[in-house]
Amino acid sequence: MFQNNAHKNRSLFSATRRRALMLAAAAPLLGVPMLASAEQPTTLLNVSYDVARELYKQINPAFVAAYKAKTGQTITVNQSHGGSSKQIGSVIGGLEADVVTMNQATDVDTLAEKGLTGADWRSRFPNGAAPYSSTMLFLVRKGNPKGIKDWADLARPGISVIIPNPKVTGNGRYGYLAAWGSVIAKGGSDAQARDFVSKVLANVPVLDGGGRGATTTFTQRGIGDVLLTFESEAELIENEFGKGNFEVVAPSISVEADAPVAIVDKVVAKKGSAALAKAYLDFLWTPEGQEIIAQNNFRPRDPAIFKKHEKRYAPIKLFSVDQTLGGWAKVGKTHFADGGTYDQIMAARR
Repeated sequence: MFQNNAHKNRSLFSATRRRALMLAAAAPLLGVPMLASAEQPTTLLNVSYDVARELYKQINPAFVAAYKAKTGQTITVNQSHGGSSKQIGSVIGGLEADVVTMNQATDVDTLAEKGLTGADWRSRFPNGAAPYSSTMLFLVRKGNPKGIKDWADLARPGISVIIPNPKVTGNGRYGYLAAWGSVIAKGGSDAQARDFVSKVLANVPVLDGGGRGATTTFTQRGIGDVLLTFESEAELIENEFGKGNFEVVAPSISVEADAPVAIVDKVVAKKGSAALAKAYLDFLWTPEGQEIIAQNNFRPRDPAIFKKHEKRYAPIKLFSVDQTLGGWAKVGKTHFADGGTYDQIMAARR
């Protein structure tokens, strides 16, 4: 009796297994999405910079829905935000990010130097692996009582400038480079740029550790006459704290702030999540992803979507770090390495 039941069970198992194999083989032919194996990872961690919170609050559910429609798999995307360089330090220290979405190339280069991603990370995605860019402009108080119009005004005596710490934040670093480059792009020398930036930094009463901290200092603590911030942040700040309380001032020239992304090779190899990580970053270049980027006031790479939203963007003449300042490798070593120009300027303040 036991043998007969065992034989029947084996036959039933074999038939069930044959049917499953037949359905799996037929699924692609029938246009039915394959369900992912239960062993495949279903959770992704994106470690990002401070002021990209709202962007990824919209990107993530859109990607989750698109990925499920394509594969049948339900996945979860988790986020971590903070000062850009601090975030990269956390990943180097062991935070298991599948991807990083930063606002400066030096941080991703640091990741590559530590062997966590490939040195070729820029060539793995379009546009140097930067799906969008932004720029730096000024946010002033209602009525612009100090008459701030361009970079030169930030060096005037009696002007209080709010900028996050350029040593540890992409926001602060771009603000510093925008000020420096505003001199170089108009034919000035490095000595003149250093003198100007020294005067601007002398007007900074507090250096916050992230873009959001600087925004809080300016908007809620009421400190400062002008906030150096990303173009993408200006409308968000006005909407959150009242459009009648602040005004945007677009300088005549500013830096183009590319926002690079990368897969953390060492982590995805361990977790088996390389395909999911790539699909997530690829989504940023899709029309849907680019539209979300534009709606959050970042500058998309898709020309048609940029044109559709061009009224969102200030008519600022942009210069790049590569063309005007010698590239990120030079900038990192010259300005932001320990003992570099930034440290020297700050030491002279004391």
